[in-house]
Parts: sequence; C-alpha cells; structure tokens
Amino acid sequence: MTSMSRARVARRIAAGAAYGGGGIGLAGAAAVGLLLAEVQLARRRVGIGTPDRVPNARGLYGGGTLPTAGEAPLRLMMLGDSTAAGQGVHRAGQTPGALLASGLAAVAEQPVELDSVAQPGACSDDLDRQVALVLSGSGRVPDVCVIMVGANDVTHRMPATRSVRHLSGAVRRLRTAGAEVVVGTCPDLGTIERVRQPLRWVARRTSRQLAAAQTIGVVEQGGRTVSLGDLLGPEFAKNPRELFGPDNYHPSAEGYSTAAMAVLPSVCAALGLWPAEEEHPDALRREGFLPVARAAAEAASEAGTEVAAAMPTGPRGPWALLKRRRRRRVAEAEPTSPSGV
Repeated sequence: MTSMSRARVARRIAAGAAYGGGGIGLAGAAAVGLLLAEVQLARRRVGIGTPDRVPNARGLYGGGTLPTAGEAPLRLMMLGDSTAAGQGVHRAGQTPGALLASGLAAVAEQPVELDSVAQPGACSDDLDRQVALVLSGSGRVPDVCVIMVGANDVTHRMPATRSVRHLSGAVRRLRTAGAEVVVGTCPDLGTIERVRQPLRWVARRTSRQLAAAQTIGVVEQGGRTVSLGDLLGPEFAKNPRELFGPDNYHPSAEGYSTAAMAVLPSVCAALGLWPAEEEHPDALRREGFLPVARAAAEAASEAGTEVAAAMPTGPRGPWALLKRRRRRRVAEAEPTSPSGV
C-alpha cells in the first residue's frame, strides 16, 4: 500500500472514530481471524517462556541527581498493554518504563518518579480504566504519560474506529488534566517469526493502517506519536534471536532498549528538554511540515518517526511536524527507591 493510500484509509478511520462510526475495519474479518489463529498457534508451538509476572519497575530513577531546591521529581506514567508493562523480561531495569525513566533523568538532570497502570493483554478500550486510575490518584498529575497500545486491537479484531476513539479519548483526558502525552503506535505484527505469507502481508498492512489512524487521532488531541512499526520490524526481522523474547512474541531486553531509544527523544521534547536546534525540521533527514494524514502514513512505515501538531487547520486539514529524531542509548537501570523490585 502506498503512502497516499494509507493516508486516505487512516483519514477515513480517524473521521469514523471522531464522528461515531464503527464499521470501518482494517482488513477483511476472515483474514484477520486467520492472523489471530496463526499468532496463537505460534505462541503454543513455542511454549511457555515469557514469565507471567511483569517486573515491578515503579520507583525513583536518577536518585543521585540533585534536584533544584523545592523542585519535585518529574513524574512519568506508563499506560497500555504488555509492551508498555515490559512483559517478557526478568528485571525491572529492562522494562521500557525503567529505561525511559533513567534516560529522562539523565537528560533532565533531575530525578524521575516512574509509575505504571499498563496491563498485559489490554486493548485500547482498557485505556478508559487506566486513565481513570491515573487521574484519581492522590498524587499530582504526571508530567508526561507514555502509551503503548494497538497490537491486541489487531489480534482481537477490534474495529479500527473504536480503537482510535478510545485512544483519542484517553489522550484528550490526559492533556486536559495537564500531562504531556507520547504514544508509541501499533507495532508491525508482520514480523512475528512464525506468521507466514500471505498472513504476514495482512498483519503488516493492518498494523500500519492502525498506526497511521492512531497518529491522526492522537495529534488532533494535542499529543505526539512515535512509530513503533519497526519495533517488530526490520531490526527485529534481522535479529529475531536477540530482539524477541523467549516466546518469540514479546520483545527481549535488547528489543525494549531499541524501543525506548526511539521514544526517549520525543518524551524529552514534549517536556522542552531536547536541544532547541533539534526542534527545527532537517531537510536532509526528510523532516518537515505535512498534512497530518500524510505525516501519519509516512511515520507508520519508519520506526522512531515522531508526529506532532504544528499548525492550525488549513485547506487540506490539520498540519503536523514530522521528525526523525536522533536516538540516544539508554542503559538498564534500577530504581533508587525501595518501591521497585
């Protein structure tokens, strides 16, 4: 599917989500049903391997960094599915939340308090519950929320309009409360090792369509997205033994590090912590201002590509800034407070 075709499909899905439509699917129901069966069969063939217990990474990171007098630690909240929770690794410091918290603490030069309401197996309709947990707590609103969701929407055949509607609503509620929001969009399920052609093509097409539609919905609500299409994409396809975990479905520690490196620059930029010169589009990296649907379609094809709102609505609809930010290595870290394990 071409970038322009993907943009048109994404625009229709996002419009259906915004105006209450529910019948726009990502692909034929029969094909997606076969994809679900293939994924489940693949996981049974591999057998158990991923621990059911997700490491508890909650706690304070960058505790050795001295905050400005009277300044509270930055608050980072993780929402979404098993990818956001870090299922598939054994140590807290290997989860994406811990990696992002430690990286953010290093860039901000102040401690970061990490919390999570992410739930393995969650679809986008669970974000309503997760956001309620975030906003009902006694603590202050998080400075930044990172959401990773979408893979289970595909395998559970959730209509794309419904999926995007729930995600957009979650972003709107968090932004209204004062939190910055960065969304890692649907990963590319076409690189699950045991999914064969032609279902591999269906999985890739379906994943990218949803990722593009997610981007439109998120940007229109004031959030920004980072494409995780290649979280299970070319890097994973080339190094499946290194980047997939024991079940060949969830990422390994190295895989989560790759994802965290892609998301960290956007988290820092959302908080105004990225170098000012990096905020201008670089033509040499093919960055620039585009209609949001076109930016969303391009981002869905390349991991680590950020899309954020840039301009008021014009003749061709909302515009966005597409950025291909330079990644920064994040090292595994453990929380410095006793609340994490």
